[in-house]
Order: sequence, then structure tokens, then C-alpha cells
Amino acid sequence: MQAIEGLKNAWRLHDVRSKLLFTGLILLVYQFAAHVPVIGVNRDVLAEILNSEGAGFIGVLNLLSGGAVANFSVIAMGVYPYITASIIFQLLVPIIPQLEALQREPGGREKIQQYTYYLAIPMAIIQAVGQIAIFSSFSGSGPLITDFGVNPLVTVTVITTMTAGTMFAVWLGDLITEQGIGNGISIIIFAGIVAGAPSNLAQLLTTTTQPLYNVILFILITLVAIVTIVFVQEGVRRIPVQYGKRVRGRKQYGGASTHIPLRVNPVGMIPLIFAQSIITFPAIIVNLFPDGPLKVSITQTFGSQQGLGYWGTFFLLTVGFTFFYAETMIANQNLAENLQRQGGFIPGIRPGKRTQEYIVRVSRRITLVGAVFLGLIAIIPGLVDLLNSLLFPTEFIGGGNTMNAARVIAGSGLIIVVGVVIDTMRQLEAQLVMRNYEGFMR
Repeated sequence: MQAIEGLKNAWRLHDVRSKLLFTGLILLVYQFAAHVPVIGVNRDVLAEILNSEGAGFIGVLNLLSGGAVANFSVIAMGVYPYITASIIFQLLVPIIPQLEALQREPGGREKIQQYTYYLAIPMAIIQAVGQIAIFSSFSGSGPLITDFGVNPLVTVTVITTMTAGTMFAVWLGDLITEQGIGNGISIIIFAGIVAGAPSNLAQLLTTTTQPLYNVILFILITLVAIVTIVFVQEGVRRIPVQYGKRVRGRKQYGGASTHIPLRVNPVGMIPLIFAQSIITFPAIIVNLFPDGPLKVSITQTFGSQQGLGYWGTFFLLTVGFTFFYAETMIANQNLAENLQRQGGFIPGIRPGKRTQEYIVRVSRRITLVGAVFLGLIAIIPGLVDLLNSLLFPTEFIGGGNTMNAARVIAGSGLIIVVGVVIDTMRQLEAQLVMRNYEGFMR
């Protein structure tokens, strides 16, 4: 009831209502663009590819793009080239001193953001070529786009169109961030997942041999995952902080006690988004090279999303990105330096270097829990495939690369949905609190 009342209060505020309507309008535009196909796509070949052995890989891309891949639309790559460019710069900034110095300058973050946009363009070109190549490799009746790679005009037109579509999607996300509610890129991905869920659920009920079992399993996975995600996302370790007393004239300052909140998962769903983006690249890039045993092996592993190799890599990428971003976040906050400057200290810990080492040590311990949790969430579809193979060895519901109960909203998709909802609700609550309304999150 409190959440409903909070939403009513948010809707009554003219500026907040305008932000919500603007966000909805941008998402509507994105969904419209998701149904505008790339020129020259062979619809029969596309239908064959969607039912091929690579359906699992294509299904994930389609889920995270809001149905754009199933139509092979102008935004079939979604915002993932931009995300990949962001990953590259996140990795380069701590390594290259010039970039690290630029980030700390006034306006430096905006400059690095501009470089990220520039890098997203060649990344989109590479992904466009690779995505068309891998899709065509799943077809036995011809290429996905007639004359692609043969006719220069067709090739340049298709690549330019898909690259422009990606940058258009990124621009829509930036518009939401600036004038709407929530993080635009996350909202775009969230909308894609939600838009594709009903059709995936219908496919689960109509194409599997045990629909009742799959429905029960889907409901169970969804409920347990949501409760667990919220519990872990909101989990906080509080480090006590004491401020020393200072006497100026007849007045006494300081002496207060507070705490540093360190979250179990301080980086939200960002590692999952990045891991999902990176895990698709081996199958895309390998199609740029000549045929051979290595190409076949990589395509089967990362294209069909099967086996220990794929799920193990996905788990390790998620855990690795979680640690990387948590470390980067703690380093950028300069908590020990700020505490010392303000006269604060952690009881029993010397200020300065010892305080920083203590904070990093505690952060790494609790981040381990959050990282393993995110990794397990990411590989839920693989675990369900394993469960199905044990319970129904002759039928193997899901088949390893087709629909199963966890692929309706993949584990990564589910945490993205929950994370985006929580972040958006926090922003709405902040808008309400500024206007003296009671919030709706506790």
C-alpha cells in the first residue's frame, strides 16, 4: 500500500509525471525501431536461424534487445557495442597514467565519455560484421543478407545502418538519463527484457513436453530469485566511524558517531551487463576468420551456449567484473583520506594507510559474497539445463540450447530487471522527499 501511495504522489507532481511520460515515450520509440528490419534481410533464412542449433545464443541477444534480433532490425545490436567500449575504457583508465590524470581534471569524465562514444563506432562495425557472419553460419540455405560481403554498396549500407542504429539506441538512453527517470542504458535493456518475456513464456508453454513442470519451475525460480536478489542487493556492512572532539572558544564540535555503509553488492547489475556483452564476442569475432577446428569449437561453445566452457567462462567473467568494479569504486571514493581530512577515524584502526587497508580488506570479503551470488544468478539457465537432463534424460527439456524455465527471463535478465526497478524507485523517492512527500521504500 505504501508503494502504491508513493506512486500516486509521484504521478501528482507535474515535473515527475513529465519525466515518467518522457521515459515511456522514449521506450515506445525504441520498440518501434526494434521492428524496422535491416535492408536485404532474407526472412526465410532468418526464420530458419531462429530455429537452428544457435537458438539459445540468439535468444539471449533477442531478450536483451527487446525483440530487435528476431526481426534483425536496425538496432539488432542494441547498446552492447557502447557497453564494450565502456569496458575497454574502464580497464584502460587505471593502466594509462594520462587517462587517469584526465579523469581527475575538471571535465575529465565528460572527455572520457566522449572518447567512449568514438570507440563505440568501430566496435559497432566489428559486431555488425561478426553478428551477420555468425547468424549466416547457423543457416543451411544461404546467407542472412543477400550479397553482403560481395556487393560493396550492400555491405557498406548494412554496416552503416546497424552502426547508426546502435548509436541511436545509445542516444535514446542518454535522453532518458538526462530528462527521464533512471539510468537510460539500463532502462533500455530493462525494457527489452520485459518486452520479450511474454513471447518467451508462450514459447515455453507450447514447445516443451512438460508445460506444467516448466510453469511451476519458472514461478519458483522467479520468486526465489527476486527475494534473494533484493536481500543481497540491500545487504550492507556498517563500519563504525568516530569523529574527534574539537573545542573552539566555548563551543565544542565533533564527537559524533556514524558509519561507512559497504554494500554486499556495491556495483549492482553492471558486472552482469558487461559479462553478457563480453561473452557474446568470441562467437562473433571468430566468424571473421577462416574455417578450422578452433572456429568450430568456439562457435559450438559460445554460439550454442552449452557446456562447462561457456557457463564457467560466464561465471568467472561476472565474478571478475564484480571485484574489478568494487575495487575501482572504493579507490575512487578515497574514504580513508576523506575521513582523515574531516577528523574521523575507525575505532582501533590508525588513520591514513592502515584505515584504507582495513576498508579494502573488509570490502573484498563482503564483495566475494556478492560476486559469487551474481555469478550463480548468471548461470541459472545452465543449472536448469543440468537439472532437466537429470530428471528427464530421455526428453531433456530445454535441450541445452532451446527454451527452458530459466531462459524466459535469464538469470542476468532477472537481476537487471530487479536492479533497475530498485534504482528507479529510489530516484522517484528522492524526487518525493525533496517535495516533502513520504517515500515508498524502506
